[in-house]
Amino acid sequence: MKLSLTELRKNYRHESLKFENTLDLKASLMERYPDEVLNATPAKVSGMASVDANGDILIYAHVSATLTVPSSRSLDPVTLPTDFDMTEFYVDSHEAVNRYEKTDVVIYVDDDEIDVDKAVADNLLLQIPMQILTPAEQSAKSLPEGKGWSVTIEGQDDTSDTKTVDPRLAKLQNFFKDDDSEKKN
Repeated sequence: MKLSLTELRKNYRHESLKFENTLDLKASLMERYPDEVLNATPAKVSGMASVDANGDILIYAHVSATLTVPSSRSLDPVTLPTDFDMTEFYVDSHEAVNRYEKTDVVIYVDDDEIDVDKAVADNLLLQIPMQILTPAEQSAKSLPEGKGWSVTIEGQDDTSDTKTVDPRLAKLQNFFKDDDSEKKN
């Protein structure tokens, strides 16, 4: 779905353009993000596009789709349902960007065309968490390990690494102890 800035400004200055579509973004997502997206159901998108007093375009949409992504631990496929809202501002001058807060999503458009499909695809990608596990990985009591290797979770209590000193740095371990005893005297 593509929208024209000029057409929106001309025909929807006093009312919003409402839309409800089903977008098949599977091919686009898998082509653009082959390592992150293994499969995708058609995305149901409902929303509106409105023109503000400055002529900038606001697009608000509610998106729901299901992605299949690789597990961050084993790369096995994981089904990830998504259901989220997206809000983006579209402007056609670099000066207009300064009217918005740093937390707002403002996109500069130089060819008079807003590609809603691409915006939805980008927002779908943002919904993928950094760590996603299969149901079996989530319910496992212990982390995987093998001969000479093990999986650890950063920040959890792992005393073996914190107590061991690299032998190349062992002499530095007592470097500041002499300094402390001199200050006390």
